[in-house]
Amino acid sequence: MSATVLAILLVGSLAAGWVDAVVGGGGLILIPLVMILNPGFTSAQALGANKVAAIFGTVTSAFTLARRVPSITTALRFAPLAIAGSAAGALVASSVDKQIMRPIIIALLIGVGVFVAVRPQFGRSGGARRSPTTRTWLATIALVGAIAVYDGTFGPGTGLFLIMGFTTLLGGDFIANAAWAKVINVCTNLGALATFAVQGDVPWLLGLALAVTNVVGARIGARMVLGRGAGFVRAVIFVVVVAMAAKLAFDQFAGPIG
Repeated sequence: MSATVLAILLVGSLAAGWVDAVVGGGGLILIPLVMILNPGFTSAQALGANKVAAIFGTVTSAFTLARRVPSITTALRFAPLAIAGSAAGALVASSVDKQIMRPIIIALLIGVGVFVAVRPQFGRSGGARRSPTTRTWLATIALVGAIAVYDGTFGPGTGLFLIMGFTTLLGGDFIANAAWAKVINVCTNLGALATFAVQGDVPWLLGLALAVTNVVGARIGARMVLGRGAGFVRAVIFVVVVAMAAKLAFDQFAGPIG
């Protein structure tokens, strides 16, 4: 790998870490970039490299956000489910028909964008967490399990869907729910990475190199979330929704890069 290719990948990983820290979806930057610049890689190898970088970046942003959100440790109760779900999803990743999956995700993304647009107070600072009922906890367990499997199988927008799901079910603002999402996302990354590693699909040296700049991007992004508040996260949600929907639509109709 040439120095130029590595430099481009490192910058791309920094950008991916920033996006992941703010709202999620950094994989849509890094995975296509890895596949474009490493044409000999399989899809699983590109996913494996991304997971290595993403774990370090997501842990960094989780620790940064934890300073503002003490309840972040409560999210750890969902860790076993998140790890197991994503590991199972990674096992079946190669057998999932992406042509069927993409339109569903595009529709979900459009729904998220419309929902946030018509409810300007949704996820704003000052929103109080609701006292969870048994039904709410069961719904949250189902949410985490489903998104964990999704992350291992397909992946784009895992953090975004977690933030929106937690905000809808548990209340609170985007910052608190972004912190919870980071904890769960660390676990889903670990579960999927373990599966890819067992299958021999992790280019460790490249992944660890990308992790360095991913951590830098994640730290910058998490600090911006804390400094600018829920309104900033809301704005980034719109941008990421549009970008993700456009990228997935392109893959659907023109074929994925690589």
